Amino acid sequence: MLNRTFKTVALAMSMCCLPLTALAGALSDTIRIASKYMGYDLQYRVYTPDRIEQGVKYRILLLTDGQWYIRPGGMVAVLDELIEARRIEPIFAVFVDSRNPDDLGENRRNEEFMCNPQYVNFYTAELLPSLYEQYPISVDREDTSILGLSFGGLNSACFGVLASNRFYGIGMHSPASARHLRVVAGLYEENDTQPLKIFLSAGTVNDNLRAARRFRDVLERKGYEVTYIEAKGKAHNWENWGELLDDALLALLPAAPN
Repeated sequence: MLNRTFKTVALAMSMCCLPLTALAGALSDTIRIASKYMGYDLQYRVYTPDRIEQGVKYRILLLTDGQWYIRPGGMVAVLDELIEARRIEPIFAVFVDSRNPDDLGENRRNEEFMCNPQYVNFYTAELLPSLYEQYPISVDREDTSILGLSFGGLNSACFGVLASNRFYGIGMHSPASARHLRVVAGLYEENDTQPLKIFLSAGTVNDNLRAARRFRDVLERKGYEVTYIEAKGKAHNWENWGELLDDALLALLPAAPN
């Protein structure tokens, strides 16, 4: 009797200590969408969190320069890790590719990201409505965020001015260039403060550090909720931004409830 009980307890303990299967979201194939506002087709891929629940509407994060954020070991891996650790709620993430779908060597980001109102219209009137039809995504602005790097970060800042009625989280990794960022900072200075949550980062070596600091000062002076990070010794490159993927998500998104 004692021996059998001991074996039962030992087996139960060994089973409880077996490694659990890690959560892993699914990444869609490339999806193509025609835009009347841009006058051409764009493409994107969608990250769906693991074990989604029926009847739940999930938050959404849109990433410009999605082809860079989606690189191996990049944002998808970080999303899986933070969701599994319950440091953020499960979310849908949409990686919007800035390249021409018919010629991947042609990158359109310089035209799309410079506070282009037609690019904003593409998101608000075409991309988001299409996503709402395909996925269980919340339509609330409080559940909608955008994140970008370099010119894509500048684009996020533009969305905070031009589309604050549809976006709540504004994420910027090293928004560029310094000249453009000064212009956008002026727009925030001139306009009324909007209900936004903002993440802003800059490297301390060969990055737009001074412009980022000035922009941070404007945002804080206007009363915005800002998470600001300076990446010590990091430059305007992926080595900088890749290490701050989790910081951006944690700043923009809530933790999963207990």
